[in-house]
Amino acid sequence: MKRMEKEVLVWPFGKKNPRPPYKGDEDESRPCWKKKSMFFELEYWKFLHVRHCLDVMHIEKNVCDSLLGTLLNVPGKTKDGIKGRLDLVEMGIRTELAPNLDGPKKTRLPLASWNLTLDEKKSVCGCFYCMKVPQNYSSNVHNLVSMDDLRLNGMKSHDCHVLMQQLLPVALRAVLDKPVRVAIIRLGLFFTEICSKSFEVSKLRPKIQSDIVETLCLLEKYFPPSFFDIMSARPEGCIAENYIAEEAVEFLAERLLSDKTIGIPKQRSKDCRRTSGAKISSIYGGEFKQAHLCVLQNTEEFSSYFLEHMEYLKATFPTFKKNKKWLKDEQNKTFADWVKKRVEEQLMIPENNISETVRWIAAGPCHEVAKFNSYIVDGVQFYTKLLDDVRACQNSGVYLEADTMVVASARDKNPKVCKLSFYGVVDEIWEMDYTRFMFPLFKCDWAESSKGVKVDDLDFTLVNLNRKGHLKDKFAIATSVHQIFYVQDPIDPMWSVALRGPQRDYDDLVYGEEAGDTPCDHQSCTDRMPSVENGEGEIGYVRAENEGILLNE
Repeated sequence: MKRMEKEVLVWPFGKKNPRPPYKGDEDESRPCWKKKSMFFELEYWKFLHVRHCLDVMHIEKNVCDSLLGTLLNVPGKTKDGIKGRLDLVEMGIRTELAPNLDGPKKTRLPLASWNLTLDEKKSVCGCFYCMKVPQNYSSNVHNLVSMDDLRLNGMKSHDCHVLMQQLLPVALRAVLDKPVRVAIIRLGLFFTEICSKSFEVSKLRPKIQSDIVETLCLLEKYFPPSFFDIMSARPEGCIAENYIAEEAVEFLAERLLSDKTIGIPKQRSKDCRRTSGAKISSIYGGEFKQAHLCVLQNTEEFSSYFLEHMEYLKATFPTFKKNKKWLKDEQNKTFADWVKKRVEEQLMIPENNISETVRWIAAGPCHEVAKFNSYIVDGVQFYTKLLDDVRACQNSGVYLEADTMVVASARDKNPKVCKLSFYGVVDEIWEMDYTRFMFPLFKCDWAESSKGVKVDDLDFTLVNLNRKGHLKDKFAIATSVHQIFYVQDPIDPMWSVALRGPQRDYDDLVYGEEAGDTPCDHQSCTDRMPSVENGEGEIGYVRAENEGILLNE
């Protein structure tokens, strides 16, 4: 690079000025580069330590292909083989992994810590085969799996992106030793960190760099040396130059034919609309009151009315003044009728400041409710569970964080208000008609928080959707929930691992095409980096299973 900086200015280039003949490695008069990048004309370029652009998405794809190929022992993709094992013998390390060359017809390789048994390969591929992910989250994972060859085919860069950060750690939950799984999870979390839309520069060196150093040490401990190789044919090339032609074609094909701005919008999409036909139903009784109460509780302009109504209940029922649970239950039962009368009284005053929102919502919704099977909320497609069961994608999973009262037992009169996480699926989609306003609501089947949701030692959130809870609080405002999806736990089929999709701040379809290699900010499979101690345990390099890898001579 020093020769490039100092001498490149006097080097001739082109057909009329051919390079001098090669005289050996010690000949410093012969140019070692065929061209000079225009970036060297920038004043600050000589101060950069790394003078080439690394494409994170393609690096992540290469790592994912190598990792899956090694775990599943895919021919042509694996970094393990007889040459790699013989290298171990030559280096004098891990001699117990030496190939057995004394076989009559085939060479057998001992099963190493990074190899999967035949049953484990079927478990991993079967987990991928049964996965259903949200619309436009990735390719249909079901179509990527070959159960005959026990491998994944045709993965794009974005598919590898979501596999590394979310799906692969889930599929490996029931296989391999725990320290090996911890190393793979940490590698996926590193890519999650560097693919984030924003991060603190102060944490880049002390935290992220130290984490990846420890992760690489774990990978070196449990994977073969051949796993670590150069994954680029031209590491000195500047990838930015390769994008010029692609950007020019996109400009001519899209920019000149449309007035839409190319790129990711600065603001999140607020598109909310119906995407299926409506079924009109007459709703009365408890569910109708629940839905109306949900709208009242989530409208900011009614917060003062809730406080006023609570003081009214304390004054009306002084014997229950200190019983918070009774007061809250009574408020949920009577608030809708009370606020309707209260607003009517205020409207009788000539000079009142009642807003249109309070006026029409307090009057109550129409009992004729429109129900839908699918609905787009803030640019995200939601389905009901009934529609999900017959579709190839999963759009019915929802997650909600809300302040709620938590009681220790049925006799607890002083519950505590805390933030609680709700996991469930959309049962029905209602559109409440308040004459001037329309509110989309999700009627959900929530999992019981105490016995239906748990977090394991590696911080995976597990949900048992068969244990239903919160039966008196089924409704949620459609704009307040987040879309998630569930993957059946390979360890216990009764439980599912809850995974969150990316926050959509762009339209799902841009000019009728998918986002492609657009790097999305995905939520990782776990919320924290597993510590090195979490994966501790003395494991040998040879697995205990009496199985080996047969190779044709």
